[in-house]
Amino acid sequence: MADATGRALAHDALATLKHLALIGAVDGQAKLSCADLADRLDTSTQTASRRLQQLEERDQIDREVVSDGQWVSITEAGVKRLRSEYDAYRRIFEAAATVELAGTVTSGMGEGRHYITLPGYMAQFTELLGYEPFPGTLNVDLDEESVRERARLSGIEPVEIEGWEDDERTYGPAYCYPATVVAGDESMDETHVIAPERTHHGEDQLEVIAPVKLRDELDLADDDEVIVRVAE
Repeated sequence: MADATGRALAHDALATLKHLALIGAVDGQAKLSCADLADRLDTSTQTASRRLQQLEERDQIDREVVSDGQWVSITEAGVKRLRSEYDAYRRIFEAAATVELAGTVTSGMGEGRHYITLPGYMAQFTELLGYEPFPGTLNVDLDEESVRERARLSGIEPVEIEGWEDDERTYGPAYCYPATVVAGDESMDETHVIAPERTHHGEDQLEVIAPVKLRDELDLADDDEVIVRVAE
């Protein structure tokens, strides 16, 4: 019970520090009343006053009480506590913004070559990706873990290639994710995982485009192992 109480107090202190920082108490003094802080924390005035007292006792804030409120500034110790929390969240979300997929090179069916060279797609590739892709894709069979990991691509903002139509048919959109292909000690940065909305490939197969033929650039053959690292 004591440990749970201690964790609750630590959480409350951090929440209070965060709100003080948001009103400018990191860079200087911020003026507020206990009633103002209570509104921000959705708690009582007495509780808000107690939290300020606790922070002061821990040397995480300095404060000066005046007739119409108090001036509060966050100390170096308080800033250190906030920065520690910030670093933890940064690790979480920066890691979430990188997806690493492993698999082996395989021969495709030539479908990618056909669609990439269509003018309605190629013009958008050149404009939005900044290069004209080699007419073909590098096909990768993902390992079991990477098939599951692939779902995390939904957390990364893709470059959207819009669908279009000609006199014969309608072509669906595709989504391109900036990627790096790693093969042994060699790597190629200017690549994109391409995920057409309509495709014959399953979730265990990945297609990668680049301005060069990746098989030649990275000296790849069927069954060679590669890592495709997707990041914002």
